[in-house]
Amino acid sequence: MPISDSVVLRGEVVIHHPDLVNLYGCEVGNGSRIGAFVEIQKNSYIGERCKISSHTFICEGVTIEDEVFIGHGVMFTNDRLPRATNLDGSAQSEADWKVEPTLVRKGASIGSNVTITPGVTIGERALIGAGAVVTRDIPDFAIATGVPARVVGDARTTKAG
Repeated sequence: MPISDSVVLRGEVVIHHPDLVNLYGCEVGNGSRIGAFVEIQKNSYIGERCKISSHTFICEGVTIEDEVFIGHGVMFTNDRLPRATNLDGSAQSEADWKVEPTLVRKGASIGSNVTITPGVTIGERALIGAGAVVTRDIPDFAIATGVPARVVGDARTTKAG
């Protein structure tokens, strides 16, 4: 089943195509909206009034606070040294790696096709430009773009339009 019994949906969560998502062991806050082809793994939290656009992957250990926008095709990661096997050739299990938590603070906006490496914090109301690769913390209200993402502006002084 695409939405596991282990998922906690708080209040009025809108999942546009419930048969086209994969949610398990996560929590989604009131008023949040989830698009098609989204996967949200166990031990992840989505706050209230968030928008998670289609084709997004939110892995274990990601916390997204309230009012966050996640564009299409955003990829979160949680392991800096991913491997299929150990040095002895045995298959890795959960015991062989450590989840590095990621935090997206209230009101941040993440553009389409952004990749977020593990262990970073994206600040409150920060804006991450499409296609960026976030490899370090992004301050509150920063505008960050590029590969790797670098701060290029201040969201408090830039008008949308």
